Amino acid sequence: MFEVRYSDLAARIGRLETPHGVVETPAFVPVVHPVRQTISPQFLKKMGFDIVITNAYITLRHYGDEARKRGIHDIIKYDGAVMTDSGGYQVLEYGSVDVEPAAMAQFEKDIKSDIPIPLDKPTGYGLEYERAKDYVATTLENCKETLRVVGETDAIWVGPVQGAEHSDLVEHSARELDKMGFELMALGSPVELMEAYEFATLAKMIVAAKKVIPAKPVHLFGAGHPLTIPLAVALGCDMFDSASYMLYAKDGRYMTPNGTVRLDELFYLPCQCPVCSSHTLPELRGMQGDERIIEVAKHNLHVLKAEVDSVKQAIIDGRLWEYAVQKARAHPKLMEAIQLFKDIEMLEEGTPLFKERAIFFYGPVDQHRPEARRFRRAVEGFKTTKKKLILCPEGELHPFYSTRRFREIVKKFPDAQVCSYSPFLGIIPAEISDVFPASHNLATRTGQKPQDYPTFVDSLTKFAARFDEVAIVADDFMKEAAAAARLNARIVDDTSEL
Repeated sequence: MFEVRYSDLAARIGRLETPHGVVETPAFVPVVHPVRQTISPQFLKKMGFDIVITNAYITLRHYGDEARKRGIHDIIKYDGAVMTDSGGYQVLEYGSVDVEPAAMAQFEKDIKSDIPIPLDKPTGYGLEYERAKDYVATTLENCKETLRVVGETDAIWVGPVQGAEHSDLVEHSARELDKMGFELMALGSPVELMEAYEFATLAKMIVAAKKVIPAKPVHLFGAGHPLTIPLAVALGCDMFDSASYMLYAKDGRYMTPNGTVRLDELFYLPCQCPVCSSHTLPELRGMQGDERIIEVAKHNLHVLKAEVDSVKQAIIDGRLWEYAVQKARAHPKLMEAIQLFKDIEMLEEGTPLFKERAIFFYGPVDQHRPEARRFRRAVEGFKTTKKKLILCPEGELHPFYSTRRFREIVKKFPDAQVCSYSPFLGIIPAEISDVFPASHNLATRTGQKPQDYPTFVDSLTKFAARFDEVAIVADDFMKEAAAAARLNARIVDDTSEL
């Protein structure tokens, strides 16, 4: 049902098989109104969106038995995969809907939804714990009732994970839905978090769910901001839906790769999508009513699709870490979320052991990327019987054992253990300096301060403790680090002084 083709961090490029075709993930899922479609689903299909989501509750209220006869694909005139929301959004907005979970489940089955969602009770954001707990319990009961009603089906029923900022409730919700056998999970109620730019809380919410269901595909409700996509995908979200492209357009907001700006505040069109390349800025501004909304919405869709495609390419290139960090610099609260990456162990599981391209180290956060953490652990297991240690700064030439400096040291001290060092990778024994990523990285060489690189000080302390005698060819960074580690070592400025 779900096949992973490529991975990096917790992200996957996968294939999700549905009754109406294969959906490649990560996938942005545009929201389509079942009655009034300002932008036609056929246009979305031509753009490359293989899946859309529509509202089964509104469909039931408007079409009733006609929808059962025609099916949801005919209702919205779309021949790809269709996901249906059962009214959870209306519950979040208005508190309740006038339909029972069993009836809603039967209706979604009758209209032949490819990916139906049981009627859940979203916790939203900011709900006090006991009420959130009750909402989770209600959702789980609704899901049990749904499975009892629908029985055997080709559709992929979604397990709606609730709990919001209460991590233990998110874990409990995901665990119980997993036991019920749901093949696709959806993380609920993050819209308010994203509107407030509370990306760190969103990251914790995703991690809480992924800890319980690491392998199953995960949908993120309401994620329609360009900045949210790289973060969500890096943490393991495979699909995300939103009506943002239309809602922003109605509000006169023009998407860019790093956020949104009001169309009336632009001096230039910073985009070459079909909309922007066929209109001047004055032409777009001069459009009236629906015409302007439609054109801006189409532009917004192009931005969202381009963002998803850029993330996919980064996964294939093995550069999702670089891409996510780069995008995070567009907003301080997004950088707060990226700082959490250092404590998220699951990012390492999906990161390949070897990559075809060199990885880049820019600043302190990069010491925590999975490749660096993995290498430092390998060095902890490095065995040697030598009693003297000589450390040298890492140079531009890799591997270290191929350098002139290494040959000179070994000739002079044949019984010494010779290593290079890097603020990002820690201590690098010459014998494994050709192992990825020690010989497959490009790093900034100046400006580092040991207080910003605790992983280096830890690596230095542990490795040096094995030896009776330590000599260090020290740059400014190492001089401070050696002092911080309180090493009993001979410090010199050049190899000739050893």
